[in-house]
Amino acid sequence: MPSRKLLQINVTANWGSTGRIAEDIGALAMQQGWESHIAYGRKSAGGLSHAVRIGGPVDVGMHLLKTRALDAHGLGSRRATACFIEKIRTISPDIVHLHNIHGYYLNYPLLFDFLKHYGRPVVWTLHDCWAYTGHCAFYDSPACDRWKTGCHDCPQLRSYPASVMADRSCANYRQKKDSFLGVPDLTLVAVSDWAARELSSSFLSGYPIVTIKNGVDLDVFKIRAHAGRAAGAKMVLGVASVWSDRKGLTDFVELRKLLPPEYEIMLVGLSGRQLRNLPPGIRGLQRTDSSEKLSELYNMADVYVNPTAEDNFPTTNIEALACGTPVVAYDTGGSAEAVGADTGAIVRRGDVAALAREIVKVCDGRSAFADACRERAVRLYGKAACYQRYLDLYASLARTHKSTSKQNYNT
Repeated sequence: MPSRKLLQINVTANWGSTGRIAEDIGALAMQQGWESHIAYGRKSAGGLSHAVRIGGPVDVGMHLLKTRALDAHGLGSRRATACFIEKIRTISPDIVHLHNIHGYYLNYPLLFDFLKHYGRPVVWTLHDCWAYTGHCAFYDSPACDRWKTGCHDCPQLRSYPASVMADRSCANYRQKKDSFLGVPDLTLVAVSDWAARELSSSFLSGYPIVTIKNGVDLDVFKIRAHAGRAAGAKMVLGVASVWSDRKGLTDFVELRKLLPPEYEIMLVGLSGRQLRNLPPGIRGLQRTDSSEKLSELYNMADVYVNPTAEDNFPTTNIEALACGTPVVAYDTGGSAEAVGADTGAIVRRGDVAALAREIVKVCDGRSAFADACRERAVRLYGKAACYQRYLDLYASLARTHKSTSKQNYNT
């Protein structure tokens, strides 16, 4: 019997948080008899699934220029997308699973025109909010709700995907609505309860919405007996793929002024320039894609701090919990959902003084948190259990599709 075929589409493959999620889903699918393909546009770290490259560096560069000059993100890469669609026809997947289709590599009107006529189930995991806004990937910082009725005069043109000349947010909103609506068998996946609520207020609300939260590898992110924390010192850890004010970099600088001198802040994911400009009391490392290294750092920390101003469901929060490290975070998007009363603390976004107070409280009782943090991660965020929900969803959609197709044929 031929294998069922899964095609996932994401900006990266087995690289970065969404790329690793796609790889983990593909690996689990292969264990259950699926043939797995991952199409990507920007970067791949290899993996078990068949990799399919969309376009190349020149195409990405041209798409980037179109975005910067015309605010036309997702409207470049026509030739690359047309070639990719032919590859989809060749693979003939039973399920098409979209992740981040933004990132300067894909033309979404072409792709969705194809999907509307492809005749197979489509799953779309929304890792951010880009799909239903006229420009931005997140809108919490400016407290903008124009996405509910129709974007215009965008207050975040310089945020990703940044435009430096034009504001096309109104036209982008209309184009996305026209492209994304009308796919016959599309199911949306929210990765947090917050995201599910936001989706229900967007123009995508007519599609089925299910919530599947991200998971972590509990065999890698675990409590390590010899973590090597220095006696008397307190280590405050922050991790990001790219540090910016949105991720809380300026809040960490302010936090350094408020914490006692024995508290040292360690930030992972800084650029070379950011490393050179760190104030005393903050140490930094450049980005690492080594899960083992990250696990060691989480274990060394007394507390993991996530002062992000905008986010959906940060994987770093649950990685820290899995290592027995309590989390102190802002009440932002879905970030707070990972943290229970006995696994850390949540404070109002932007309240750095409250952040400092909670960090001291948590660090004073660090040892009391470890077991509860690990238990919460095991109970809720093991990647095998989380991503099995995708396989169950695929199977359910395939059964419904087969039944509907048979019914239409008999009619």
